[in-house]
Amino acid sequence: MNVSLFSLGWRTLWRDWRAGELRLLAVAVTLAVAALTSVAFFADRLNGGLQRDALQILGGDAVVASDNATPAAFVERARALGLQTVTTVGFPTMGRAGDEFGGAARLVAFKSVEPGYPLRGNLKVAAAPGGASANTRDIPAPGEVWVDAPLLDALGLRMGDPLLLGDASLRIARIIVIEPDRGAGFMAFAPRVMVNAADVAATGLVQPASRLTYRFAVAGEAAAVRQFTTWAEQEVQRPGVRGVRLESIESGRPEMTQTLERAQKFLSLVALLAALLSAVAVALAARGFAAGHLDASAMLRVLGLSQRAIAGSYAVEFLLVGLAASLAGLLLGYGVHHVFVLLLAGLVESGLPAPSLWPLGLGLGVGLTLLAAFGLPPVLQLAQVPPLRVIRRDMGALRPASLAVLGLGVAGFAALLLVVSSDLRLGLIAVGGFGVAAGLFALLSWLAVHALRRSVNEATAPRWLVLATRQIAARPAYAVVQVSSLAVGLLALVLLVLLRTDLIASWRQATPPDAPNRFVINIQPDQAEPFRQTLDDAGVRRYDWYPMIRGRLVAVNGRAITPESYTEDRAQRLVEREFNLSNAQEQPPHNQVVAGRWTPGEQDGASVEEGLAKTLGLKLGDTLRFDMAGVQHEVRITSLRKVDWASMRANFFVMFPVAQVPDAPLTYLAAYRAPEQAGFDNALVRQFPNITNVDMGATLTQVQTVLDQVVRAVEFLFGFTLAAGLVVLFAAVTATREERAREYAIMRALGARASLLGQVQRAELAGVGLLAGVLASSVAVAVGWALARYAFEFTWTASPLVPLAGGLVGAVLALLAGWWGLREVLRRPVVDTLRRATE
Repeated sequence: MNVSLFSLGWRTLWRDWRAGELRLLAVAVTLAVAALTSVAFFADRLNGGLQRDALQILGGDAVVASDNATPAAFVERARALGLQTVTTVGFPTMGRAGDEFGGAARLVAFKSVEPGYPLRGNLKVAAAPGGASANTRDIPAPGEVWVDAPLLDALGLRMGDPLLLGDASLRIARIIVIEPDRGAGFMAFAPRVMVNAADVAATGLVQPASRLTYRFAVAGEAAAVRQFTTWAEQEVQRPGVRGVRLESIESGRPEMTQTLERAQKFLSLVALLAALLSAVAVALAARGFAAGHLDASAMLRVLGLSQRAIAGSYAVEFLLVGLAASLAGLLLGYGVHHVFVLLLAGLVESGLPAPSLWPLGLGLGVGLTLLAAFGLPPVLQLAQVPPLRVIRRDMGALRPASLAVLGLGVAGFAALLLVVSSDLRLGLIAVGGFGVAAGLFALLSWLAVHALRRSVNEATAPRWLVLATRQIAARPAYAVVQVSSLAVGLLALVLLVLLRTDLIASWRQATPPDAPNRFVINIQPDQAEPFRQTLDDAGVRRYDWYPMIRGRLVAVNGRAITPESYTEDRAQRLVEREFNLSNAQEQPPHNQVVAGRWTPGEQDGASVEEGLAKTLGLKLGDTLRFDMAGVQHEVRITSLRKVDWASMRANFFVMFPVAQVPDAPLTYLAAYRAPEQAGFDNALVRQFPNITNVDMGATLTQVQTVLDQVVRAVEFLFGFTLAAGLVVLFAAVTATREERAREYAIMRALGARASLLGQVQRAELAGVGLLAGVLASSVAVAVGWALARYAFEFTWTASPLVPLAGGLVGAVLALLAGWWGLREVLRRPVVDTLRRATE
């Protein structure tokens, strides 16, 4: 037969597509490509946007931050390179309304700016709260102040009214809408007040002991900026340079980076599950396709077609199917990623740059790798079908794929998924967990099939149960494949449910609806009881209440330490500053002890935050000496705590597990949810004028909104994985449809009623689904725990009833899939089935 491989492949593709034999396979590939590329398109555009906006977020091409005035060497170096420079100064202070306007006070984030600010990005302002906003290159004129809109409500002021800052009275002239280099430190949560640098001296707020942050921003030609950055990185490491650091996009907006990374990690996990499920569906569909073409391949051999031509024609057919399905998945994924952008509106800017070619290559690679790794191995066996099968149907049956071919394909696909996962730990847990699970499912299902044959007493058991047991035991290999495939599909589905109900719920627990939105510090000891009584009278019952002790770490294990004792910049800054210490008899419920033990009442004990211990090289058993306003206090590290600094709770670097620390000067901190009473904050400040009241309401609302947006995006992508799981269930149940049809036809020919065979079919499907559901749910608990602990860093425990519920769900889904995919088997005429078997 002199036929080109492409022509033969195209003809067989057209015939098989019209017969519906390739549709399940194409759907599986399309779903996998769509799920992965939708996340890839989103991540690619997001990363491009972050790189594009990085300079705007920093406010310059490079920024040198320092605790004191920027060293002259940095200023001179920047000028020598011809760079533009701008210096801003920021610090917390109290803003006040005049007595004639009520006299309210509010903690504000003070910032002075120079002409030319910002060097990168745009400052957007409005003439009134809620008014039209516009970009501006201006800065506040001398005697003016620009403020965040919430400050007007907090102080009862209007546009044009004076704002008292220290000794100065400045007129409110503009509302700040967007401040590109605001950052995300603790003081970034307070309302911003922006003034001209010429007005700083008049306020009298800058004193020798003031804690200020200077940001020296530079901008210019790329080569000059690189020279400055390289020089500055070396300069900050010099022994004589203290409290100076270079800022990056991660340090400028860590809360945004962390939230987006966590969102992308959730989306990547769901996409990985969809791809893994699609791989199983492709393998099942390809094996069913190959089983249906054994006779046709044998006839082609009889007609003289070579093995090479048969293998080539099927390779061309699958290549065309893979290309078409991958292109369809690319189009679907590109459309879906726009939904992510809409669902994450506000968290992600809508003006993201166009995607690169990487997601397109990824989609084509995933689709073709799926078919090459899981689809072609059984199909290529068709080239080896002997011509004698035309007259001897027992010859040329499909063999299990060789371990070399299967291993190579699985390894290639797993490597591709690890690259796609964007997080090695997440990818290893997901891919490795499913790989181990598949082997475990096969082993346990094989043992279960052999145990089933022995456990059913054919003399006393109902006939339908006996026949169902014989059906399963007669084809142990088919039963193992079917149970394993169903279990893998159910594993993903159960894992998704657990992720939705437990992991996301744990994520929300960091900022629950009743999380504290007020932090009050500087409460004096003699004000403690009156302050708590005020909260009680206002109906505030649940709140964090901790002593605050200012202490400097002066010795570790009896050895005095100084900034020169450490080389890392963060460690040097920690040793230079005073810590906020605290004490409590009981362990804070929102802190997790990860090493050692919290012992209430331990006089010389201390619990240290694990990040601080890592930075300073501390370990359990080390002794620490603190200087607390002249009082020396020595303790031993007895536990390490994991602290979520992004949570809206009171947290401390070091805590003492005792009720009191004798002789230590202290104040108190309160964190609570403010009551719905108009003017409560102002009345509290008037009653206790020395306190500092930080309103975190706007920030808390923003964080909770972001979580809601991310959860909606994740749940939207869940649809792909659910669809892929259903495809796997359908493929697994219908993989042995023709074998079932022949067996049922023979039993009907021997006198079995259709009702009895229906009972046999339902019992077999329910048993297989029940076993697969129990296995899948048990493994899902383990995989979910690993993901929660090592990938998403949540504390999570699943209910012991999960395996039971999973078994019941598995039985129901298997029955539904079997009813849909096998309903025509019992209706097919016996003569028709037997005729097909002999053709």
